[in-house]
Amino acid sequence: MHDFQKLIIWQKSMNITEDVYRLSAEFPKEEKYGLTSQIRRSAVSVPSNIAEGAGRNSDKEFRQFLGISSGSSNELLTQLLLSSRLNLVSEEKVLPIIDQLVEVQKINYSLIKKFSK
Repeated sequence: MHDFQKLIIWQKSMNITEDVYRLSAEFPKEEKYGLTSQIRRSAVSVPSNIAEGAGRNSDKEFRQFLGISSGSSNELLTQLLLSSRLNLVSEEKVLPIIDQLVEVQKINYSLIKKFSK
């Protein structure tokens, strides 16, 4: 069992989630039940799965939840790119979040590798 709040990956993914909430608040009102809702769910899923996995009984279970978190981060990346392509927000606002997300994905990949041995 890991103390998820001390994990750098969890801390960084929480920061991303906060940034995504602020960014998506700028989306048009008609996106409330569309992309706004979806991008927020994906963002919340990343640290949530890290936290859930950290509370499991084995490294194998933790690795499984890191894998789910990885899928959610790819989903989030797609939605961030889409929101920029649809001109819902500027690329200038999306790129710093994407940079943070790529960093989290690299950490996640390293952890998955570590717990696969």
